[in-house]
Amino acid sequence: MASLSQLGNSLYRGDVSYNIVGRRKAWYLVSAILIVLSIATLGVRGLNLGIEFKGGAEFSVPLTVANDQSVSQARETVLAAGETPSTVTIIGGDTIRIQTPALSTEASNALSAALAESFAVEEANIKVQLVGPSWGDEVTKNALRALLVFLVLVAVFLSVYFEWQMAIAALAALAHDVLITVGIYALSGFEVTPASVIGFLTILGYSLYDTVVVFDKVKENTKGIHGGSRTTYSEAANLALNQTLVRSINTSIVALLPVLSILVVGVSLLGVGTLNDLALALFVGMLVGTYSSLFVATPFLCQMKERTAENIALAKRVQARRKGGDTAGDDLKPVVSIGAPIVASAGPRQQRVKKTRSRRSGK
Repeated sequence: MASLSQLGNSLYRGDVSYNIVGRRKAWYLVSAILIVLSIATLGVRGLNLGIEFKGGAEFSVPLTVANDQSVSQARETVLAAGETPSTVTIIGGDTIRIQTPALSTEASNALSAALAESFAVEEANIKVQLVGPSWGDEVTKNALRALLVFLVLVAVFLSVYFEWQMAIAALAALAHDVLITVGIYALSGFEVTPASVIGFLTILGYSLYDTVVVFDKVKENTKGIHGGSRTTYSEAANLALNQTLVRSINTSIVALLPVLSILVVGVSLLGVGTLNDLALALFVGMLVGTYSSLFVATPFLCQMKERTAENIALAKRVQARRKGGDTAGDDLKPVVSIGAPIVASAGPRQQRVKKTRSRRSGK
């Protein structure tokens, strides 16, 4: 912990720095690969939508012990009743959940009686949920409407509090997070339920929170930067990333560990259910959201800002000053590598100390 704290202090002062912004093409490539894989998985496998979205019937049969044999028995019972099971899963180790396409009330009662007889349980103990296709369509529309309202509010807030380029960068990072998280859902085959949608909206908020923290530091570091010629916009933004790097990592670890425990315990002990639907969305989304706030949002922001006239002029002044050898008082040192921490040369404060000591010693 002491070494991590020391690293954080060094990153904050600029004594040690990682060239995150300068290597943005590498981060873009990683994101592009993940997004392409997510889209391909969605196209091939699609999402495993719950009955809340596609409509259907769900039967929960309590058992003393549920196992693979019980799953096979449930499938055979449904087929014998003339229906087709969509999914049959074990929940909590003692419940069989059978989902089928939409059924009439009569067909639902007949299947419930058949399951009660097959598993020797009271029919009254079998929980039945019927969801019509219209209800599923309404849930889907409400979920999309909530997402749209959320994105609009985010865009307005960031445009007012920061600037429109930051709003675009943040929305790009959010789209990045949603696509990859949805792709993981398609790959894993986890069922998409209203709990999953809640998880999606939660991770968007978490990703936005982390991005806003970094952007706030970028705003602080770049305030009044165009009045001088000491550092470029990208270098100031890169310092902001380094200053918030350890904080973002610590926050993510603290948030991910309990979600991971919920996910592992839920899968191993409780079976795939609502808790796991939410936990998977939170875990993947937080992980991807942390990555995007550091390696996507800010580099993309710098790419847009570097094209503005004032930042082009600033970069030329900085370059001309450095070519002239006038680097005294520079706030930031250019970084040239990402593979390991780069210990910068003596900064302005250290240079001034050395000069003072030299004068005192008469040298």
